[in-house]
Amino acid sequence: MNTIWLWWAGLTVGSFAVLETWALLSKQAGDTLSERLREWLGIYPVKHWRLAASALFIGFLAWFGWHIVFQ
Repeated sequence: MNTIWLWWAGLTVGSFAVLETWALLSKQAGDTLSERLREWLGIYPVKHWRLAASALFIGFLAWFGWHIVFQ
């Protein structure tokens, strides 16, 4: 099972690298993951759910970091 997780992690990181590089080279607005996350979370352009979505996202990241490091 360890090998499967390593393959999954490698494919995830590899696909991110390919997509992000492609987005940066294309230089079109809205193509990078950061820009997509801002839109999905309602940060830019501003949506009424931005505070709730941002709080949930930050909460998830805090929990996940704690979970990985301390459990």
